[in-house]
Amino acid sequence: MKRREFLQASALASTLLFVPKVLHALDRGPGLARLADAPGARRLVVVQLGGGNDGLNTVIPFKNDLYYQARPTLGIKESEGILALDKDLGLHPALKGFKSLYDQGHLAVLNGVGYPNPDRSHFRSMDIWQTGSGSGQNLSTGWLGRYLDSGAPGCQNPYNALEVDDTLSLALKGSLRKGLAFKNPDKFHQLTQSRFLNQVSREAGADHRHAPVDYLYQTLAETASSADYLYEKAKIYKSAGAYPATEFGRNLKTTAELIVSGVESRVYYMALNGFDTHVRQREQQQRLFADLGDGLAALADDLQKNNQWANTLVLVFSEFGRRVGQNASNGTDHGTANPVFLLGGALRQKGVLNAAPDLADLDQGDLRHQLDFRGIYAAVLKDWLGADDAGILGTDFERLRGLV
Repeated sequence: MKRREFLQASALASTLLFVPKVLHALDRGPGLARLADAPGARRLVVVQLGGGNDGLNTVIPFKNDLYYQARPTLGIKESEGILALDKDLGLHPALKGFKSLYDQGHLAVLNGVGYPNPDRSHFRSMDIWQTGSGSGQNLSTGWLGRYLDSGAPGCQNPYNALEVDDTLSLALKGSLRKGLAFKNPDKFHQLTQSRFLNQVSREAGADHRHAPVDYLYQTLAETASSADYLYEKAKIYKSAGAYPATEFGRNLKTTAELIVSGVESRVYYMALNGFDTHVRQREQQQRLFADLGDGLAALADDLQKNNQWANTLVLVFSEFGRRVGQNASNGTDHGTANPVFLLGGALRQKGVLNAAPDLADLDQGDLRHQLDFRGIYAAVLKDWLGADDAGILGTDFERLRGLV
C-alpha cells in the first residue's frame, strides 16, 4: 500500500483514528503483570449524569420548609414515596435501586459538592469536572488520562481504561496514554476486520521514513489488537442480569460482562444524558432515575454474584446542580453544588456523610458548595487506585480521607 493511499484513508480508518487514539503497544511479555492476577486489584466505574442533574430533587431535604417554599409545585412531598435516609434526607421515589444499596451499606452520599467560582456553562463545567481543574485553569488532559500517564499499576495498555460509548471523553485523555472508546466488543471487533485495516496492520512494522505515517500505522495496528483482545475476553461471561432495557442498561451490562470476563481495565466510564431539566423536570427525572437506580442495582447484583463487587467502586457525578427555586416551566435552571454518590462493596464510610445544603444561606439563589470535587477524586486515586493523587491533581484542595 502506498503512503498516499494510506493518508487518503477510508471513513472507517478515520473513525478509528479519531475516536480511540491508542498510543502504546500492547506489550504482554512476562515482565508485565496481569491486572486480574494482582492481589487486591481494584477498578473504578464512573457514571456521568450529563446535563446538570437537580440534586435537591435527588437527595431531598423533605423536613425543610424552605425547600417547599422555593418549589411549591416541583418539590416532592413525603407522601409521594420519598425513600428516607438519615439526616432528614430522602431519595427520589424512583431511586429504589439506590435505596436497596443504601440499606446494604453499599452507598455513600456526599452533599454540596462543587468548586470555587462555579461556571454554569455545560461545556466549561464539564471540562472542569473531567480535567480535575480549578475554575480558573484550562487543562488539555483529563484526570483519569493523567492517571494513565502516571504509570501506576495496570496502566500500560489502551484497554486499561474503557469508555462504553462511541467517542472518548476528555476525562480519559492523557498526554502519553489514552483510554479506548467503544459501544460493543463484537461490533468493535467487526469494525477492525476490514481487508484495508488488515493490510495496514501487516505493514505497521515496515521501515517507514515519515514519522506521522508511522504513528498512524501503529495506531491502527494497536486498535485492531485491542479489539481482538476485548472480543476474545468478552466471550467468557454473558450476563443474565435484569438490567433496564435502555441504552444505559445495555452499557452497564457490557461493563459487567467485561469485568467478570477478566478484562484488565482499571477504569470504566459511561454517561447517562438528559438531565438538562429546564422544563417538565418531574417526568424527565422520574424516567432517568429509574434507569440510573435500577441499572446500578443490577450491576451491583451481577458483580456480587461473581465475587467482583468488593473490588469495584462506582462514582456518580453531574457537571453542576440546579437553582434552588423552580422556574415558570416546572423545571429548574443551571445552578452550582450537587450530591456525588459512591457505590461499592468495600466502602469505609457509608450512608449520608455530611449535612444537607443550607437553604437559608444561599449565594444569589444558588447553593454554596461544601466539598471540593477534587478532594473526592484525590481520595479515589490515592486510597482506591493507589496512585499519586498530588502528582495528578495538584494540592490546591484537601483530599477527603477514609472514604474508600
